[in-house]
Amino acid sequence: MKIAATLEYDGTKFSGFQRQNNAVTIQEHLEDALNKITNENIVINYSGRTDAGVHAISQVFDFETNIDREDSSWIKGINSNLPRSIGVKKIFDVPNNFDSRFSAIERKYSYVIYNSRSKPLFFDDYCYWVTHKLDTEIILDQLNMFLGTHNFSSFRSSNCNSRNPVKTINYVDLKTHENFIVITVTANAFLQNMVRIMIGTLIDIAKYENKLSVKDILEKYDRSFAGKTAPAKGLFFLGPKYNEIKTQTMENDLLDRFKI
Repeated sequence: MKIAATLEYDGTKFSGFQRQNNAVTIQEHLEDALNKITNENIVINYSGRTDAGVHAISQVFDFETNIDREDSSWIKGINSNLPRSIGVKKIFDVPNNFDSRFSAIERKYSYVIYNSRSKPLFFDDYCYWVTHKLDTEIILDQLNMFLGTHNFSSFRSSNCNSRNPVKTINYVDLKTHENFIVITVTANAFLQNMVRIMIGTLIDIAKYENKLSVKDILEKYDRSFAGKTAPAKGLFFLGPKYNEIKTQTMENDLLDRFKI
């Protein structure tokens, strides 16, 4: 049988999601936990390969198993063998042809900026501290230029090996709470570092350090015209969307975590 699950994690102390040699990863912890409670050699599929320092609110993974148990038993068993910074939230029964990565029809990310001269002492691992006062109207105006289908060659890492730089962004949003600015983007898929480069570019434009517009930069097809890559720690993977199962990808849930 095949089972899928939603997962949240604090990516601060991990070298990304994907298992690597000589590095501590979330996939390694998950598979070790699953193998321990099933006595099987389980290898998971997952919806998104987040980089070192990136967090997730609703990552999705799936695996095959011969073990049949209640959802609550799966959650309790897996979580009891995971570090406190990783937690399974929900279990789903899925068809055998379901694949967390290839069945996803869209993915959603949020990025958190802390815009203040004062340090974000208790939130430093979860946001990008920008001291220059940012005009959110400029940011939102430029953010909307990403909507639609574009060649995102200007917004991909030099190490990105995706064959197709054309992606479709179908939703963008900007919300604020006190000193926090939360930017949310939904697309059919993303290139390596795409969201972080988008954010860095928006900040550079809002600071008048980049005279080009997002539309201009998109049409250059050249990474050198975009802004700096924003730090990983401000990025949150809100999760994918599927036809087979309903997962929560609410940016409001993220923003609520920054309200004290």
